[in-house]
Amino acid sequence: MNRPGIRPVGRLVGRRLLAAVPVLAAVTFGVFAVAAASPFDPVQQYAGSAGLTASQETLDQLRRNLHVDGLFWERWWDWLTSALTGDLGDSTALRQPVAQVIGERLGWSVLLCAAGFALAILAGTVLGVAAARRKGGLLDRAVTSLSYTLEAAPPFWIGLLGIWLFAVQFHLLPAGGLTDSGTDTVTAGGLLRHLALPALVLGISQLPWFLLYVRQGVGDALEEDAVRGARARGLAERTVLLGHALRSGLLPVLTLIGSRIPELITGALLVETVFSWPGIASATVEAATATDFPLLAALTTLATVAVLAGNLLADLLYGLADPRVALEEM
Repeated sequence: MNRPGIRPVGRLVGRRLLAAVPVLAAVTFGVFAVAAASPFDPVQQYAGSAGLTASQETLDQLRRNLHVDGLFWERWWDWLTSALTGDLGDSTALRQPVAQVIGERLGWSVLLCAAGFALAILAGTVLGVAAARRKGGLLDRAVTSLSYTLEAAPPFWIGLLGIWLFAVQFHLLPAGGLTDSGTDTVTAGGLLRHLALPALVLGISQLPWFLLYVRQGVGDALEEDAVRGARARGLAERTVLLGHALRSGLLPVLTLIGSRIPELITGALLVETVFSWPGIASATVEAATATDFPLLAALTTLATVAVLAGNLLADLLYGLADPRVALEEM
């Protein structure tokens, strides 16, 4: 069968973009609704201790200046229409334009997520294939037990363990931050040293699912008649594994990529907090505690877009890898 062409791919992307519009609208509406029900007052949060002695007239004026007066759905509509023109509003918690807050932090979060995710996929594939080749063996039992253990371990605990081991005990890697103490200059070598430990921790937190999926998929593929026939024809074990079993066994992993995006984002926020990584974690925490409506809506929209993009990427990869799948039906 022929591989999917440009038109089916374009139609799939177009359908997903259209479907994303009501999803994003509903998500942002929910953010404003939940924030409005919060007991925290954004005006008091903004004013700080001065708000305790300020007159009601002053607080009302401040509420109008911050655009947090009126019904929540009115605030949501005002924010939505402004966001469509590129104006995401101002963060009341960080006292910066929301676009600036995200622009300064998003790149570092993307770098951390990409490095950790790539590490999880690569290590999970290698260990999963090795375990599948000798099911029931010592390596299989060891990596399977490790996977179930890591599934139950929260990322922040893995992060604290990593700091204790690599930074405190052996002094191999920095304990956190983006630069060494005493300097604000980011260099390529320093960036790699500071990225290594948080990326390793994030990758380890995502590793079990990829490892177990690859192990199961490749193990099942090795039992298929086509693979047995290839072995009976005298093909080398490497050819059988790479040319037959691996391609078939890795197909389920492609769907896993999209489904792991929400967990990746959550794990990245925890890892950033543990390692003081200058990503969007601190902004997310401050926005949540201060009921910062514009920043909360923008960050939630960003996370939703990442999840939708991950699901689309997984479907595209699956359709390109398996020509039996019709993209028109997705």
